[in-house]
Amino acid sequence: MESKGPGAPPPNYADVVQPPNYQGAAVNPPYPVGPAMGAPGMPAVSYPPHPATAPVVVQTVYVQPRQLGFQPSQTICSSCNQSIVTRVVYSPGALTWLSCGGLFLIGCGFGCCLIPFCIDGLQDVEHYCPNCGVNIGVCRRI
Repeated sequence: MESKGPGAPPPNYADVVQPPNYQGAAVNPPYPVGPAMGAPGMPAVSYPPHPATAPVVVQTVYVQPRQLGFQPSQTICSSCNQSIVTRVVYSPGALTWLSCGGLFLIGCGFGCCLIPFCIDGLQDVEHYCPNCGVNIGVCRRI
């Protein structure tokens, strides 16, 4: 850069280096422009941290397995890793047999003691994956 003469002061750094003005944006650089840090009579300038040195926050999410109930449940199959709604199959369990024995003891021995085998509310529930058919779990009444 040319000087204006031997007695002229040197050009100011802020006058020489200016960021480009894009689409009428204000000319305010994100960094301080002027004398170097530590110059006599000038306050110290602090710079924001570099983006590469900014702390990185990592969030860990723990997914607990869903408790299977007596109705079809939405879960993730452990075999095919698909999000599914389970297919339920009712099977006789301890409550079914105890109900049958109780009905037989009170005098319902003429076939009425077999009614608990027809009631889904007295049977255990087995959950199956509708995609791959693997048994996901069993929910027992007793």
